[in-house]
Amino acid sequence: MKVLVSIMILIFVCQLALAQDSNKDIETGNNYYRQQQYDKAEGEYRRVLETTSGDKTAKFNLADALIKQNKPDDANKLLGQLNVTENGNDLRSKAVYNQGVILTQQKKLEESIEAYKETLRLNPGDQEARENLQKALLELKKKNPPKKQEEKKKQEQKQQPKPKISPRDAQQQLKLLEQKEKQVQERLQKNSRTGNALPKDW
Repeated sequence: MKVLVSIMILIFVCQLALAQDSNKDIETGNNYYRQQQYDKAEGEYRRVLETTSGDKTAKFNLADALIKQNKPDDANKLLGQLNVTENGNDLRSKAVYNQGVILTQQKKLEESIEAYKETLRLNPGDQEARENLQKALLELKKKNPPKKQEEKKKQEQKQQPKPKISPRDAQQQLKLLEQKEKQVQERLQKNSRTGNALPKDW
């Protein structure tokens, strides 16, 4: 029994040492990030993930560094992993929020709106998510005006009075109608003289 206890302590000491190294590498990465040296920050975060692949802080910070380097697809993949695996609402809401920002930058407004809504479900007090949601909704409304407005415009166009014709054009149309009527009358009169007389059946 004593052997088992000593092995567990040894494992715990090793994990503690790895965690301290990880924290040191994350802090180094954070310093690079603050200095806007995003590629160096990325290297530090990746180093942590090589030793501790499940380090959520390293994943989140790596995603941020990738966003700053215009690598949105790679960042979105990491954030998606955090969104799925993270149980706590705080880190998960931040991951979903950052996904919304990426989607907004990619002009995928419908998807970004859903990401901001999810962020607010996880963290109702997130003011930045609320503001970005409003901006994305306004942008989408500008891009795709509601159908009601389009239908209203069509109805207004139908209700607009047709352009008036000039008196000269009206006179010509009237003469054409009179000529057609005269032709119809003449045809009817010819038919009544010749073709309508039926022989009497005695």
